[in-house]
Amino acid sequence: MTKKEVFYKDLKEKLENNTIFPSDYLYKFIVPTTKNQEEEVKRVFKASEAKISVRASKTGKFVSLSILLNVKNADEVILNYLAVEKIEGLISL
Repeated sequence: MTKKEVFYKDLKEKLENNTIFPSDYLYKFIVPTTKNQEEEVKRVFKASEAKISVRASKTGKFVSLSILLNVKNADEVILNYLAVEKIEGLISL
């Protein structure tokens, strides 16, 4: 099992043991502003009813995104993380 697989397996266990679904889940990401990564993140959550807050860094080189989304289960949380992890320079908090 890879490190990534272990991470998501542990995350799923923690979510299932500590969260009553459906539930609101807060995603937090930081992305550089070099290649329109902010729009890529927004595109992942576009079809949902997510509430997205954006804040630029003082230098303008990075943007933080807070995304509040009502999710049905732990698998949905993980699917969203998997969808955004391909975005260049993205940091999940």
